[in-house]
Amino acid sequence: MGLKQIVIDAWGWANYKPVYSDPRGMPNRRAFPEAAASWVPAGDERRIAAYKLLAAYVNNQAAELAQYTNPDADDRREFGDPSMFVETTLANLLGREQTITVPGAEQAGTADETVDQAMAERVQTLLRAWAEDELLETRILQTERKAVTLGDGIYLAAWDPGKKRVRLKSFDPGFYFPVLGEDDDGADYPTRIHLAWDLPEDPKKGLKPRLRRITYELDWIRPATASGVDRDGRAVRAPLMTEATDTEPAQPAIGPGDIPGADGFIARQYPWHDDLSYTTCYLTDATWDLGDLKAGHDVDDLPMAKARYATNANGEVLDRLDLMIDFIPVIHVPNTVPEAQEHWGTSSLAKNLQTFDEIAGTDTDSAKASATTGSPILAVSGRAASNRRSELTVTPGMVVELGEGGRMDSVDTSPQLAELRNHRTDLAERAATVARLPAVSLGTVNPSEVPSGYALEISLGPLASLIGFMRLARAPKYDLLLKFVQRLSLAGQAPDWEGVTVQRARLAFGSFTPTDKAAVLDQVVKAFEAGVMSLETAIRTLTEAGWDMDDAETEIAQIQSRRFEQARFLADATGSTEAVGDYLGLDIEPDPAPPVVQLPATDETLPESEEPEQPEEGSPGR
Repeated sequence: MGLKQIVIDAWGWANYKPVYSDPRGMPNRRAFPEAAASWVPAGDERRIAAYKLLAAYVNNQAAELAQYTNPDADDRREFGDPSMFVETTLANLLGREQTITVPGAEQAGTADETVDQAMAERVQTLLRAWAEDELLETRILQTERKAVTLGDGIYLAAWDPGKKRVRLKSFDPGFYFPVLGEDDDGADYPTRIHLAWDLPEDPKKGLKPRLRRITYELDWIRPATASGVDRDGRAVRAPLMTEATDTEPAQPAIGPGDIPGADGFIARQYPWHDDLSYTTCYLTDATWDLGDLKAGHDVDDLPMAKARYATNANGEVLDRLDLMIDFIPVIHVPNTVPEAQEHWGTSSLAKNLQTFDEIAGTDTDSAKASATTGSPILAVSGRAASNRRSELTVTPGMVVELGEGGRMDSVDTSPQLAELRNHRTDLAERAATVARLPAVSLGTVNPSEVPSGYALEISLGPLASLIGFMRLARAPKYDLLLKFVQRLSLAGQAPDWEGVTVQRARLAFGSFTPTDKAAVLDQVVKAFEAGVMSLETAIRTLTEAGWDMDDAETEIAQIQSRRFEQARFLADATGSTEAVGDYLGLDIEPDPAPPVVQLPATDETLPESEEPEQPEEGSPGR
């Protein structure tokens, strides 16, 4: 046997496990049959196996995989440490809440409101209403748990004509197969994406093991098609033709609203673009019997002659169905910023697997040592008082009769058990250090032992940098998700979205660090009174610090409605009753025109007959 082949890639951290990396550097096919399926591309085999390996650690099933190469691994103890690390990282990543914001929406409703600000406020309201209806927080939790555990998470957005809104689904990244060319940058958005997985056999329904593949592909806009059947009775899509005339034969029909060009290309005007577009997204949903798939075919080049196409609720056959959008509504969320030219993220557990193995080994040894500590080994020596010579079993309250010179000794294993527990504590601290999860975030430190808030803030430094990098990897993905939701709502002609212009929206994650709310309030009050912080920023800062405010705009309006002193200053500065009413949120009637002031007459204006008398000489003045 030659030397083991060393493979360095995005999943090289698992090479130390024999079940994952054989002498060829490939996963054990008996342990990872999903990765070894004939339709899985060779370049994805290690990725799919790594996902299963990580899922086994989180579900306390790593020993089951290890038994394929080590039959003695069945007594391994697993007490949930990987799962605890995942949930702690996930909680800190998401923060206390997630809020959709649209820049400019906070200025809406003011006296100097612009059209763009009004549109931003409208889109923000629509997106928040959609998020509540679609249970966005739950979808985020599902996808982000996959991303933190496995390294990648997948969203699929689709318009639901029945519910009249965009639906959001979370997919396992093991089903995700983007088509990336050799010269493509891994950070670029793929133009062809497959979601594929095996379907089990169902003898009751007479169904064989199958493969289902959903494909989204960007391509040129082509002539219109309609649902039909082929000669074998399969549901397919067929081109629509125009009616033939005496002078012209039937021609492929152009879809409604499409614009044929002189160069032969077909253009389309999408409501979210000012310019014409020549591309669209095609959807294909088909299944294959695994017995029909021979060697040499992978997920990207399956034999379409063997495919059975699905049909949607409207009766449309999903065989390159034109979705009337120019983007693929699939969002890949990496857990970390991928390496240069790479597409995949890295699991938060990846660099700690060996430490978790050591912890499991120590827990196993501790369990064995505790058995001999709780029920110690006893040795009886000397001549027995009776002639009975048999093995003794010690039970509570038992009296052992010893003869002359007899003694009883026990083997004390408690020092070894204490050492194992100390070693386990050291390993747990090492794992927390590698994962950048301080003891305070894991809940293993007594709050009374923290010397000060400043010391606590310093201890959270590694966690803050970790969460910052993880949120950096996600920011453009959630921007894209909210953009897709707006576009799909426009494409589906949702009534509430009529006339909407697509806005840049962001998903803001909440604070994850313990906050001194009183200190934050004091800082905000001082900054606001000094005029270096706006009311909008003050409210947002307090919300991030954990103050319970349902809606920032409503809170601002309620505050301003009671600031009569500020309203008086506004009236003095502008002289506008309307501006004061808008500020206070009141409908104030303008003051009536003041009466003309009648000034008293002066000496110059008095008639001669009414001139005042002059005082006599020597008399006192008035």
